Amino acid sequence: MIGISKLYCGQAESSDALRYGRESGKLPSHLLQFSKDKKPVVVWNMTQRCNLKCAHCYAHATGMSGTDAINTSQSIVIIDDIAAYGVPVVLFSGGEPLAREDLPDLARHATQKGMRAVISTNGTLISREKARELKAVGLSYVGISLDGLEKVHDTFRRVPGAFKDALAGIANCQAEGLKVGLRFTINKGNVTEIPGIFRLLKDLEVPRACFYHLVYSGRGSELIDEDLNHEQTRRTLDLIMDETRALFEAGHPKEILTVDNHADGPYVWMRLQREDPKRARDVLRLLQFNEGNSSGRGIGCISWDGKVHADQFWREHTFGNVLERPFSQIWDDPAIELLRKLKNKKAHVKGRCATCRHLDICGGNFRARAEAVYGDIWAEDPACYLTDKEIS
Repeated sequence: MIGISKLYCGQAESSDALRYGRESGKLPSHLLQFSKDKKPVVVWNMTQRCNLKCAHCYAHATGMSGTDAINTSQSIVIIDDIAAYGVPVVLFSGGEPLAREDLPDLARHATQKGMRAVISTNGTLISREKARELKAVGLSYVGISLDGLEKVHDTFRRVPGAFKDALAGIANCQAEGLKVGLRFTINKGNVTEIPGIFRLLKDLEVPRACFYHLVYSGRGSELIDEDLNHEQTRRTLDLIMDETRALFEAGHPKEILTVDNHADGPYVWMRLQREDPKRARDVLRLLQFNEGNSSGRGIGCISWDGKVHADQFWREHTFGNVLERPFSQIWDDPAIELLRKLKNKKAHVKGRCATCRHLDICGGNFRARAEAVYGDIWAEDPACYLTDKEIS
């Protein structure tokens, strides 16, 4: 996760993180990526059920009928364990997390245990009453996925009316005082929609947006050919920075992040070296705090069936099951070789990653993409768009 607005527009300073000792339990949410202890944010795909049929769904979501493998009482035990372990944030996802009627109760329990609770949703099921209920339980944030404006979004979601229903969900959250933001997965089919997303941020007064690079997993693994090439990715990052700066200078600052390609960090830094060398020096320190990709260390995933993975996109490898053993024990088990290596993956990456001068601030990028393309967990990430000259 790279904070474009924090880095490029100066919305965060290295001193901000140092003021809190860089401990995840003390850092406010907007600085959490700069923690030094890297206690994992847990993405909990609590259900595989969903009311949409998204083309790029990493969870291979099913329909709304059926039951979930983890019931409410088992969920409470899981929450108690990760809270005691020091997990700062639990992100309830799916499928569609609002397919579970007990979501508000579980979110309330998480917040009562001292964690921040957030949800990732398609937004279509957030009525005014549901938004009021989510606000009452102490939910910190609602991330609503949009893949473009109406025509493009509904095409990706494969359900007519999904865009209008998502906008209604945004309005209902805002009416109840819930912080809401947008999530956008970049690919060839929607990259031209990015300026429209920035207009929506301004017009709807939405404070935050996360732009996700495509990860080759779930149904997204069928879209490898839809990923941007390296030059297109560079232009897209420049566009996102330009749009972020334009809103900032127009008096409409937004929190803008890019996710799932940590080459973005060095790329932002190199642009600032040309434009503002003094700012570039502090940004480099922030990127060193961030440490790049944190799969298996600063982020973990619990799946709908209880399986534990390094992150929500990479399900080819399972470290254990929370229905059989607590997450806290699984996460710290030195006998799990891959999990142990992921906590120090800079010692294991190969190819361009192994010799890259930005390895300390990129962390070797996404292992899931390397495995999907090369069949080797430790190969270079094929989505790294930095040139040989830039990394040497």
